[in-house]
Amino acid sequence: MDLRRLSMWAVTQDVSSAALANIKDQHNKNGFLQHITTLDKLPDKILLKIFSNLPHREISRLARVCKKWRMISCDSKLWTHVSLRPEVSGLHVTSIESLLALISIRFGPSLRYIELPIELITHTVLHELANKCPNLTNILLDFSTAMQLHDFNDLHSFPTKLRTMCVCLSEVIFMEGFMRKIYNFINGLEVLHLVGTYEKAVEEEEEEIYEVVNIHKLKSAVPNLRVVNLFGINFVDDSHVDSLSSNCIQLECLSLNFCTKFTGSILKQLFQRCKRLRCLLMQHTNLQSDHMMAIEWEKTNLQELDITATELSTECLIDILCRIPALRYLSAGQQDCFTDLVLYEFMEKGNTKSLMALDLDRNENVSDDMLLKFLKMQATHLRGLQLSGLPHLTESFWTTVLPLLKNIRILVMGMPEGCCQKIHQKIHIDSLIDSIANNCCQLERFEAHWDSETLRFSDRSSKAVDAIRMKCLRLRCLCLSDGKYFEMVKSNFERADRATVVRSTTNSRVTLVYLLHNYKDLIFN
Repeated sequence: MDLRRLSMWAVTQDVSSAALANIKDQHNKNGFLQHITTLDKLPDKILLKIFSNLPHREISRLARVCKKWRMISCDSKLWTHVSLRPEVSGLHVTSIESLLALISIRFGPSLRYIELPIELITHTVLHELANKCPNLTNILLDFSTAMQLHDFNDLHSFPTKLRTMCVCLSEVIFMEGFMRKIYNFINGLEVLHLVGTYEKAVEEEEEEIYEVVNIHKLKSAVPNLRVVNLFGINFVDDSHVDSLSSNCIQLECLSLNFCTKFTGSILKQLFQRCKRLRCLLMQHTNLQSDHMMAIEWEKTNLQELDITATELSTECLIDILCRIPALRYLSAGQQDCFTDLVLYEFMEKGNTKSLMALDLDRNENVSDDMLLKFLKMQATHLRGLQLSGLPHLTESFWTTVLPLLKNIRILVMGMPEGCCQKIHQKIHIDSLIDSIANNCCQLERFEAHWDSETLRFSDRSSKAVDAIRMKCLRLRCLCLSDGKYFEMVKSNFERADRATVVRSTTNSRVTLVYLLHNYKDLIFN
């Protein structure tokens, strides 16, 4: 393969064109590539750089080409972060023996992160990881599809340097036998994810719910936790949070999203025990207003709060927002009781100086006039704003607001599927895109979720798209509803070699979670 075809080959293999250009430029300066006509003559270092831009499935295929490429593909630097779940990464290991060989030959001391499906989680594999991968710090164990566990009676070794562990729970398999074996090895954990089966919720409410992992016993083994994510676990209630908080006083971030049995009765004690707690995410929980109002918010260090889709009263919302000392992140969407009065009291009596991320998705009881007053006061501080699902926010509203958002990094507007019929005015997207290009040069992620029936654009739309592409250089995600406008914008970015920027709202959505202080720790699954 000659160098003229190298770029074409790299594109077909998903190699970053920027990375390839950097390689070429770096060596062309020294006249290095002038005498190289085939890939075989490239130094190992350059081949390794090219391989590093490929998914592991492709690296495994290239290992069959020749001895040199096999040697490159086995370099442990290419195997620091590995997922062995075929539905996630496409890398499928067919047998325990194959995995053991990989651990010895390719992973070794360089391995930092690994994801294992249920069929590969055996005591033999865990022993090998503990012995051959001393620098393994992140592990994901996926038991979600398990109907029966392997026998762990002989498990006597487990990775000891773990800082992050994610366990995807099964609906019916009890984990205590396995967990009891690893308690002595996970004392150093700082981040723990326990992922439930909320997304596979049973249709029959009367079906029995099993407590498949004993959180009350787990707490004593993980005293150093900073971040705990209990996502979508159908048995988690206030007693489990109470148990965890009694031993994890270093806790900084607690996420209970989609734990529908949690009511908040333990939150007062939680803040008294965990003085460092600054992030509390409780989306789609069963929070009770009286429990929330009983908390001494003035004495907390809370900075980030998510109460999306909880049924809190107007009185409770006012009480919370006016008493939290320095809130920097607020996600309070899908709240019927979030009215103009709540926003007015927050402006008048609360501390909004620190607020830099605001999500009021689908809060239709907040008027455009009140939102405009709030944004005129707060806009320059905002880094993230989500005002989607509000049919009364017209084009004129956004035309007024966009020039104020000079420092915005994440912006979400528009209407979700099935709600666009509420809009009585069409949206001329060209003027909005042009205003964003001229006023929001720091923008990184943007979503305009209006369907093709609502959006209006002209033959001059390409000029506005050119403007946002050239002026918003940090833009890495632009989500639009499927349709002619989406296709036009996508082709514009693709011609400029930025093919991954424009995405369909069918497959991608923009949220403000990137602005959470512990965002990287909260990524799971």
